[in-house]
Amino acid sequence: MYTGKRVILASQSPRRKQLLEQAGILFEVKVVDTAETFPADMHIPDIPIHIARQKSAAVAALCSNEDIIITADTVVVLDDTIIGKPKDRDDAIKILSALSGRTHRVITGVVITHNGEELSFSKETEVHFKPLTNAQITYYIDEYKPYDKAGAYAIQEWIGAVGIESINGCFYNVMGLPISNVVEALEKI
Repeated sequence: MYTGKRVILASQSPRRKQLLEQAGILFEVKVVDTAETFPADMHIPDIPIHIARQKSAAVAALCSNEDIIITADTVVVLDDTIIGKPKDRDDAIKILSALSGRTHRVITGVVITHNGEELSFSKETEVHFKPLTNAQITYYIDEYKPYDKAGAYAIQEWIGAVGIESINGCFYNVMGLPISNVVEALEKI
């Protein structure tokens, strides 16, 4: 259990909160609305770190220099294209239909700042969905409303239990935070 300096989670994600709590880390949440933008020519694995860095800079003004600020961003990538959060029900159906029967990548970038220094890293997990029926896709979307989730799904929900055939990498990374790597980084501070 981490019992060091005050930890600030700069995220509204209930999944990230849950993972820090599961790891026994005491933390506060501070969030500043931040534009999640990146240069068009940026290499895809660098994008979530870039966005996490923007979140960190925005929250730093609300924190002491000695606070440890944790920020993260997760992207879903299919065929070298970032799949964002669905705009609406039709978009969610389109996204899950595209992921059906295919392998995609989930990349989470993490930025941890403390005393003006930054530690950043990203983790990648491959996720393979079984072929999903239209009934499964619409049931999931109508029951779970995954409109706030990149890739239109959450691995820990129903769709993960019935639709994911395999993952290669960290399960928690797909939830939005590679928690074992975060704990390891905190223990070094």
